[in-house]
Amino acid sequence: MALDFESLTEATSGAIGALVSTTVLYPLDTCKTKYQAEARSHHQQRYRHLSDVLWEAIRNGQVLSLYQGLGTKNFQSVIQQFIYFYGYSFLKRLYLKKSNFKSMGTKANLIVAAAAGALTVVITQPLDTASSKMQTSEFGKAKGFWKTLTEGNWSGAFDGLGISLLLTANPSIQYTVFDQLKNKLLITKNKNSDSSPHALSASTAFLLGALSKTIATCLTYPAIRCKVVIQAAEIEEEKLPYAQKKASKTISRIFCNIWKNEGILGFYKGLHAQILKTVLSSALLLMIKEKITKTTWVMMLALKRYLLTTNAKLKST
Repeated sequence: MALDFESLTEATSGAIGALVSTTVLYPLDTCKTKYQAEARSHHQQRYRHLSDVLWEAIRNGQVLSLYQGLGTKNFQSVIQQFIYFYGYSFLKRLYLKKSNFKSMGTKANLIVAAAAGALTVVITQPLDTASSKMQTSEFGKAKGFWKTLTEGNWSGAFDGLGISLLLTANPSIQYTVFDQLKNKLLITKNKNSDSSPHALSASTAFLLGALSKTIATCLTYPAIRCKVVIQAAEIEEEKLPYAQKKASKTISRIFCNIWKNEGILGFYKGLHAQILKTVLSSALLLMIKEKITKTTWVMMLALKRYLLTTNAKLKST
């Protein structure tokens, strides 16, 4: 019971942090996604710079369209982070219990994070695909969530699943780096204190979150770019038969197109935007999570005590 209870606290805190960070940074996320999704030769590009996406929205009076798909993205983020943090915390505590170790090493941490990430991807992939299509649609022309999710064949909802599973290395690297740095900082503080365990300050959590996400993003970015292109709305291919659309969205075809049209640097198009958005998002998420974990823990304890008391009264009557 204690194992699940602590995991639930971690998952709830992570989900709340994801909701806040996703909402605050969503316009930047939309600009980044549309910029990344364009896979053309340099002289045909519609967006030469990240700011071109923003100026297009302003010129067309579609600034609010920068928020198209926000509801879907928020739903995806909350579900994704809840499942990930619950799975990660559960597996981590299970490993420590079975191994009798006081802390988890880097290799074990990577394996646990990857397992939690793979489970999360399989469950949330349709939401990820739908939100990407809504973001990359023409401003003001994004379809509703259900229509976006169910148009075409249901297998289309799992576009990019293979590469998404590959990208579980990203959060694995991120949270492993974060946890290792966090543990080293807290060990020193806790040795010098007889009171309850210390938590990271907001500023320290933010900096560690930013550093860990930057490292993970740089290492996995080519796969991230290919995934965005695969999941992008098929604006120029809407009249093609489904089979041809599907063939044009394979990893090998996307890889070859980027290589042919943009060269090796094309695999890093939008890296600066990805780092800016994901670093700010992850750092904000982890900062919020660290600051509300204790509050969430107290609320969970109160809820647990209330449920136990109510259950005892019912049994006594």
